[in-house]
Amino acid sequence: MLKALQADLEIIRERDPAARGTLEILLCYPGLHALTLHRLSHRLWRWRTPLLPRLLSQLGRWVTGIEIHPGARIGRGVFIDHGMGVVIGETAVVGDQCLLYQGVTLGGTGKAHGQRHPMLQSNVVVGAGAKVLGAIEVGANTRIGAGSVLLRDVAPNSTVVGIPGRVIHQSGVRIDPLAHSALPDAEAQVIRSLMERLDHLEGELARTQSCLQLLAAGQPIEEAYRGEAQNLKDREILAFLGEEEAGEESEG
Repeated sequence: MLKALQADLEIIRERDPAARGTLEILLCYPGLHALTLHRLSHRLWRWRTPLLPRLLSQLGRWVTGIEIHPGARIGRGVFIDHGMGVVIGETAVVGDQCLLYQGVTLGGTGKAHGQRHPMLQSNVVVGAGAKVLGAIEVGANTRIGAGSVLLRDVAPNSTVVGIPGRVIHQSGVRIDPLAHSALPDAEAQVIRSLMERLDHLEGELARTQSCLQLLAAGQPIEEAYRGEAQNLKDREILAFLGEEEAGEESEG
């Protein structure tokens, strides 16, 4: 317990520039309070103590606004920043050095027993309001953008945004957990691709109309300019919509 508390204190000092001292962290950080209560309730849960673990979990929810089921397994050095509205389900697993912001849900799907909540590997960052649902695994060093809804497994070193969550970047570069402004805007990129595609089609239509007018006037038609291929833009749009992966799976 003491080693876990020390790791929690160290990660807060490292990741929160507003933290000005150990006493302030101990007294004023609800994420730390919720995790400390959870570690006690989780131990009692493992000992099969009746009722008391759930009472401690409920107390933590009343005091901090963070709900962690006593059955959830949480590693060391986890930082729940601000934390209001965070919900972590019974079979969820949160790895070492993970960072969760306010409004995050690690929720289950269905009523089946067994693993039904997400498993986060080490150093995963889950942005404010993001929902990670079901018995899925999120690889190490992955960043999930604010407001995303993730419903399927994600490989390590990925960046996920959108509803439903889509992997828009994957690399072996270690992420900066505080660099939320560095997340790419996948929706804006797709809109740009659609606008470029529309512009291309309008140009082709104008050239076709010009050719028809020349034919009607009995004048020769020069070789029509076909423009650049749009396959790459089309692939970007299909990848964003998830259609490309579905097509590859059906072909296989």
